Amino acid sequence: MSDATRADLALPDVTRRTTDQSDQTDQTDRADRPPRPSAAAKPARWAAEAVAAAPDGIRPHLDHSAQSLWRVDRMIEELRREGSPYTAVANVLRGLGAYAGEVIVRQTGAEWWGSAGDHWVRTPDGRLWEPLDESRRCFGGHGSLRLLCRDAMRGRR
Repeated sequence: MSDATRADLALPDVTRRTTDQSDQTDQTDRADRPPRPSAAAKPARWAAEAVAAAPDGIRPHLDHSAQSLWRVDRMIEELRREGSPYTAVANVLRGLGAYAGEVIVRQTGAEWWGSAGDHWVRTPDGRLWEPLDESRRCFGGHGSLRLLCRDAMRGRR
């Protein structure tokens, strides 16, 4: 039994269908890239919104590199130190987690998976990662998006 068949049987409700190129809104920008799984639509949007909302001094450094996650971890740490209530920063944390997931996707060839409103990243070696949850753990002082990305990249092809 192939790995793809095992994944389909183990996770029957997971969305990982590839969207048709005609479904893409920006044909010129995506013409040279393969189509993205439909599960990537929301996390990709959340990541883009997080980058757009980042302070001017940080935004240019959010280039989807693994190194950029140092700044993201520091942004989350600053939110925590300021005593921001979780409810006030929940969407920001979701966006920063999605940004980290996009870094993993772009650096490793991983893909977004989603089910029942949850989103995670599956790397080519079959491991699943939860960058959105990791951003919440970071806010609680118990996680690191940089280290999550480092661990995910260890198994890249």
